[in-house]
Amino acid sequence: MLAIFLFILAGLAEIGGGYLVWLWLRESKPLWYGIVGSLILVSYGIIPTLQNFPSFGRVYAAYGGVFIALAVLWGWWIDKKTPDMYDWIGAMVCIVGVSIMLWAPRH
Repeated sequence: MLAIFLFILAGLAEIGGGYLVWLWLRESKPLWYGIVGSLILVSYGIIPTLQNFPSFGRVYAAYGGVFIALAVLWGWWIDKKTPDMYDWIGAMVCIVGVSIMLWAPRH
């Protein structure tokens, strides 16, 4: 459960921080949006290091699948863009891939 929590937390930090920077640069929001977003992005770089998995590559590859699923949800909840069937299927394929990468039995 800790691994899943950390993946979700890291994903929200990346998406949320990136979103604040996006709002600052693309939507002319105040500078503090960019500063706060950048600080959140720094925390995104730290959070995955708390994972217990020994391989940097495996953790970040698996995180990519989680990020895709979270980005679909973010677009739906925050940007109010309803995902279609193919968005959901793609996100589920990514989550299945993450599960295989992280928890498959290895020798």
